[in-house]
Parts: sequence; structure tokens; C-alpha cells
Amino acid sequence: MKIAVTGKGGVGKTTISSLMARRLADRGYKVLAIDADADANFAAALGIDIKNQKGQPIAEMEKLIEEKMGTGENTGQGLYTLNPFVGDIPKRFSIHHKGVDFLAVGTVKKGGAGCYCADNKLLKRLLNHLVVHRQETVIIDMEAGLEHLSRGTAQGIDAFIVVVEPGQRSLETAINVRDMANDIGVKKVYVIANKIRHEDELKLIENYLEGMEFLAVIPYSSAVSTADLEGKSPADFVNEELIKTIDLIIERWN
Repeated sequence: MKIAVTGKGGVGKTTISSLMARRLADRGYKVLAIDADADANFAAALGIDIKNQKGQPIAEMEKLIEEKMGTGENTGQGLYTLNPFVGDIPKRFSIHHKGVDFLAVGTVKKGGAGCYCADNKLLKRLLNHLVVHRQETVIIDMEAGLEHLSRGTAQGIDAFIVVVEPGQRSLETAINVRDMANDIGVKKVYVIANKIRHEDELKLIENYLEGMEFLAVIPYSSAVSTADLEGKSPADFVNEELIKTIDLIIERWN
């Protein structure tokens, strides 16, 4: 399975990504968890103390980028490698924790100071390798945009999951993600409604996102919120009902 989880910041997509990754590992799957979000909270959600480990995002590793892309001083005279070898990156830079391999990829850089062509090319090549060529289950915690993904990479993903919460900006983001995914040839875009406190909230979400398929509805959980505030992994505090919900989401692709 190759799953990309996206949504507006704060909706709980990183929490849900971590729950899925940890639960898949518990069920015996080989799991690679990819952090492709600027907020970079996936490691903490998985229960990894990143401070003393090799958790710097690939996007920020200047020497690695120079090594892979041939962009170091006096190398290539402004040119860079079109097809860099990236197969060694997961082994060199991933962190193993409770059955999950974690890799911080970072975000595609946008306009501003300097040219990011080589940096972005490396990240997209790496994502393509992880999605298309790796054999383990891959969970990608993404920003609301799809800039990381080429058409070929996106078509290698089994499903895009958009996490939403009660709130118009969150729902507008879901519509935007669906449209962007369709533009690059992805048809499987699903919704998880998160932090639902009562039925009226769910009805409003369903009406706004009419036509989109819902995978699950997850009630608001004070335990998960407390774990998040304390910097602990939500996967260590979930109740049996939430585990069942995560299992149902996973079994959708089995």
C-alpha cells in the first residue's frame, strides 16, 4: 500500500498518519513513514525523539544534494544530474522505531532566493523511488499541496486521504486537493472526518463534500489531544474503538 495523507494544518492528518503507520507495523507490515510536511511533526507523532538522531529533512541536507545532483562548487558549471541515484537514501537516513522506518523528506522549495531546481528534482526523484519502486507499505504525511508529486509518482499511490475537521477552511482544502489530484490523473481521493463532536457537524461536512467518498468518522478524543500537547505519540494512548476504526481504514486496501 502507498498512501498519501493530506489536509489543512491542524486537522489531525499527522496524528492519523502515525496511527496508521504504527497499527500497520503492529499487524506485521513493513512500514516506511515519510514526513513531507513543512511542520515536520510526524516523528514526534510516531513517538520518535528526533533531537539526538539523524532526523534532518533531506531537503535541508546541502552536502547530500550536492553529492546526488552534482551541484557542488565547480561541478557541472550550473548543470545537474537528471536521474540521480536515490536508492541508498532510505537506509542511510531513516530511523527505526517500534516497527516503523521513518524518513524526513522535507518540502519542495518555492520561488525566492536562488534556484531550487536541483533540490526539487532530488526530492521528486526520491518520492518516486519510495512510491513506485519500494516494496514496503508507505505512508506519506503531506502538506495540502501536491507539489512533491509528478504525474507518475501520483499514479503509483493507492489512495489520497484528505483529513478534515469541522470548519470551512478545512473543507475548502479538501476540495482543492481533490481537484489538484484529478489534474494529475489521480481518481482515488477519500475523506476522513476527524474531531467530530456531534452529528450536526458530520452532516455539514458531508453536505459540503457531497460526491466525495468517506473512509471513516473519528470522534474528538481528549486523550489524543492531551498526548499531542505533551509531545507523546497518540498511538500509545488510543482506545479500542479508534484502533478498530484505523483497522477498517487499513483493510480497505487489503
